[in-house]
Amino acid sequence: MRIAVVDKERCKSEKCDLVCIRFCPMVRTRREAIRLGEDKKAYVAELICSGCGICVKKCSFDALRIVNLPDELKTDHTHRFGANAFTLYRLPTLKQGSVVGLLGRNGMGKSTILRILAGELIPNLGNYLEPPNKEDVKSNYSGEPMYDYLDSLYKGKTQIVLKPQYVDKIPKVVSGTVSEVLKRLDQRGILEKVAKDLEIDHILDRPLEVLSGGELQRVAIATAVIRDSQVYLFDEPSSHLDIYQRIKAAKVIRNLIDENKMIVAAEHDLAVLDYMSDDVFLLYGEPDVYGIVSHIHTVREGINIYINGYIPDENIRFRDTPIVFHDKPPNIVKGKTRILLEWSALKKKFEDFTLDVEAGNIGVGDVVGILGMNGIGKTTFIKMLAGVETPDEGGVSNPNLKVSYKPQYISGRIDGSVEDVLRKAAGEKFVEEWYKAEILEPLHVKRMLERDVRILSGGELQRVAIAECLSRASDIYLLDEPSAYLDVEERLAVARAIRRITKMHGVTAFVVEHDIVTQDFIADKIMVFTGEAGKKGYAGQPLSLENGMNTFLKEMAVTFRRDPDTKRPRVNKAGSKLDREQKELGRYYYSQN
Repeated sequence: MRIAVVDKERCKSEKCDLVCIRFCPMVRTRREAIRLGEDKKAYVAELICSGCGICVKKCSFDALRIVNLPDELKTDHTHRFGANAFTLYRLPTLKQGSVVGLLGRNGMGKSTILRILAGELIPNLGNYLEPPNKEDVKSNYSGEPMYDYLDSLYKGKTQIVLKPQYVDKIPKVVSGTVSEVLKRLDQRGILEKVAKDLEIDHILDRPLEVLSGGELQRVAIATAVIRDSQVYLFDEPSSHLDIYQRIKAAKVIRNLIDENKMIVAAEHDLAVLDYMSDDVFLLYGEPDVYGIVSHIHTVREGINIYINGYIPDENIRFRDTPIVFHDKPPNIVKGKTRILLEWSALKKKFEDFTLDVEAGNIGVGDVVGILGMNGIGKTTFIKMLAGVETPDEGGVSNPNLKVSYKPQYISGRIDGSVEDVLRKAAGEKFVEEWYKAEILEPLHVKRMLERDVRILSGGELQRVAIAECLSRASDIYLLDEPSAYLDVEERLAVARAIRRITKMHGVTAFVVEHDIVTQDFIADKIMVFTGEAGKKGYAGQPLSLENGMNTFLKEMAVTFRRDPDTKRPRVNKAGSKLDREQKELGRYYYSQN
């Protein structure tokens, strides 16, 4: 399928009387064209474009081009799971001494690719009724780099390690303490160093079944890198980890290239993927229907293509509009924002943990991002604002404000069909057009309305919980780790929805988030939590986005720069020229370079 796309900066429709409409053979009336477009300038009949190119030739301002929309391929079948089931097209190419990233929405086949590369799944090349044998599969890739890889794999000459996506299942199949498991697998003799780098040396004596999700993730990464293999495959290595741990894990994975290994990582955190990878393959198509692997791109180019939603070398547009980041940190206008919420100095004591929070306030329409490592009180602070926890000292000055809270762990908290849950939260708003436009469609829950919440996947349940939170009429929205289990598209869609609703209704939101790209996209201000995990935590008052990010990244000893094209945050490689320059200037977060 093709569409005609307008460059609205070049379009001068008031000067040409919309000749593209008058000459388009697929558009019968100007009214029809406007109805099919997004606004009065989007005059192209996208739904019925035949790709004839007449409008492109007629436009005197070079404002039009014809591009392809993703459609299921007729060739390049890699694996089909059955009749009318998900189909994967093409495979990525591995590179020695390089980290190759996989970037795409959930349900596009990333985990399927890793299983094929690991030899766990033999691709059927689309023939699910009479699957080919290994020799036939190899022959299909004759003359391509994948032939040598599969030949070595199927002959048992290539050792491969796969770090699975769902690390919570590890204790069900592996028993013993962390130390016992890792010592059995330490083929490279680097256990002590890896345990220190991943900060798991203090949990070596613990049984696997008592570990948290973040601890299991780091143990799983350690289990992979201490083994002696030619190929290392990582499925979502940053899930369950805080920002500190994500960067440390990315460094450990990237160190494998020093041994000239082949590494593939499927990752949703753009900053981590950017920092960790050399090249990326994009996956596009229709989630749970079909996925297509793009050609290879450098990591910067590939992520920028993904953000723009258009693959130039394949002439494919897989998203209607690009994702837009801050061109520069938003300015905070002092004295003009009405204060909505104030709190005095707060203290909360538990048996082994103490949290201290500076007095602060937040104004109407602001989104406050909360950053810090796991186990230093971010969730406790949110619970105190929500009234779930009572501070031992201090309090909130205006406790009568309406609060809507989405907790960190949502399993078992919601019951009924999706529609029942959202109707109860939204009330009469549920049938209004704005509710569909601002909640149901952006969060991709419209198609799930009739489904029972109990059978939803982790990502689906997360989107429903966020929709439920934002559906309530509230003065303050509190969202604890809303991006967990979500892909890049969903994370930024959630961020966009939160920002629109807070600005539209003149309310405020607090968002605990470990994905720094999402936090950069969503936040007006930042609260930084520091301390010692599990023992003590400290939080300052909300800072501007620039000062807050700078304070946080200085704690991490990591610097970020802006991509000149998309303005997205990018992690500087440790020790690079720009990294050293920014640290000398004290500008850890933001640089115009």
